[in-house]
Amino acid sequence: MNGSAAVATTIFGLAMVATIGIGVWSARGRSKGLAEWSVSSRGLGVLFIWLLMAGETYTSFSFLGTAGWSYSFGAPILYLVAYLTVGFAVAYVVGPALWTYASRHGLISIADIAEFRFRSRPVGILVAAVATVFIVPYIQVQIQGMGVVVNAMTYGSVDLKVAAVISFVVAEVFILVSGLRGSAWVSALKDMLVIVAVVFLAVYIPMHYLGGFSDFMRRMVTEKPEWLTFPGHESGGRNAMWFLSTVVLNAVTITIFPTTVAGYLSAKSPNALRRNALLLPWYQLLLFVPMVVGATALFVMPTLGNPDLALFSLVTDSLPSPVVALIGVAGALSAIVPMSVFMLSIGTLWGRTILGGGNGADPRARRRVLGKPGDASDMRAKRLSQLVCVVAGLIALAGSLFYPNTLVELSVLSYEGLAQLVPVVLLALFWRRLTARAAVCGMLTGLAVMILLWATDNDPYHGVNGGIIALAANLAVLLAVVRLAPGPGPAAVSSPTPATPDGSAAKAAQHVTES
Repeated sequence: MNGSAAVATTIFGLAMVATIGIGVWSARGRSKGLAEWSVSSRGLGVLFIWLLMAGETYTSFSFLGTAGWSYSFGAPILYLVAYLTVGFAVAYVVGPALWTYASRHGLISIADIAEFRFRSRPVGILVAAVATVFIVPYIQVQIQGMGVVVNAMTYGSVDLKVAAVISFVVAEVFILVSGLRGSAWVSALKDMLVIVAVVFLAVYIPMHYLGGFSDFMRRMVTEKPEWLTFPGHESGGRNAMWFLSTVVLNAVTITIFPTTVAGYLSAKSPNALRRNALLLPWYQLLLFVPMVVGATALFVMPTLGNPDLALFSLVTDSLPSPVVALIGVAGALSAIVPMSVFMLSIGTLWGRTILGGGNGADPRARRRVLGKPGDASDMRAKRLSQLVCVVAGLIALAGSLFYPNTLVELSVLSYEGLAQLVPVVLLALFWRRLTARAAVCGMLTGLAVMILLWATDNDPYHGVNGGIIALAANLAVLLAVVRLAPGPGPAAVSSPTPATPDGSAAKAAQHVTES
């Protein structure tokens, strides 16, 4: 190990120790129940909600995939900024509605919400299972992403597999001890480093290699114009129609993403979510920096073998090892924070809904009354959630070590698959006539269409994102079932009463009986 690698490895090791310390320290003096572990007892203010949800959006993909797409395709990568920004506009309405409904009934996940809304534990179990299938690949992507970042920042001294194991251990330790609150505190360190790193790179990289941003833009226009317009450079049909359909699909889907909902439910009030929705789009401006760095690499390293290494190849080529290490730590934490929230979300889905007996809303299931925070039944549900959290992480880790491509291929479908949960989780809160039968039939149809399009290599289909076609089929079947076979619906379904102006939930829940 040479001197530069030794310096970078030492800084990385110290940063990982500090990460565990911050995460564990954040749990001091807090209750030990499931609600505290999974949604921070709904007690996070605007700042920590912002840090947590910003941490979920700026992942290892932001350092690797964003620069890689910019290097390979060009303009299509703009969908990332577009859908996140539009998604936060949608979240301004959706977030407070979900918070109010879940807070009133003591719900902690999308499966919990679906089970309570339809008074059906099987529906909750199905939602939990589908969500898990499409979240586990995201954990593996973050583990592998951290492996690439750490391997690059240590000049190859830390093996990819070793880095993967380190990321798993670090994330598991603080998430098991501190839960969502630990992720929020670690996000504070991560976001500070990310902001400093990307602002520095935005100025330094174009100046160092091309003489400045104006020269960079001039060369892009004259030498690489194909990268500046749709469909970009050899992007596989990612044209303007793909861009629009993907932005619409992802903007709606991200509002019911299990990790996003965990962020919603950890807030002190709906007003904290509204302020957060106004602030978060500004954070997405940072995503333009990896795009610029990736495009700069076109002129510096035109034959780069792995486009995802565009950013770190320029960083390690031009900067001293301490600076490389700090940028690498920012990239590593950008994998660890969302990874920890993904694992926590899966644990919460299984710990209560699948293994914990549900929330007691289904009259056909064994009657179960939710215990108070910290009592025996609550602690049992928490321990089950933590166990599943570890198992989900181990599955993703095993995939990254032994089958690095299998689950990653599935991650491409994650947003499209989770989009099929939008009607059962979100639409159901606003449409009282929607029955469990209709919601499930629509969901299964949407999943089948999505998989068929992907398996036959028809996604995108004539330029349209396959996920939005599947969601359209989902809604069509759902509407047909409601109209042709309404059947008996769940009893006493609560409508999502809007939050009052002072940020508190309306006191009286309106109950209706579906027939």
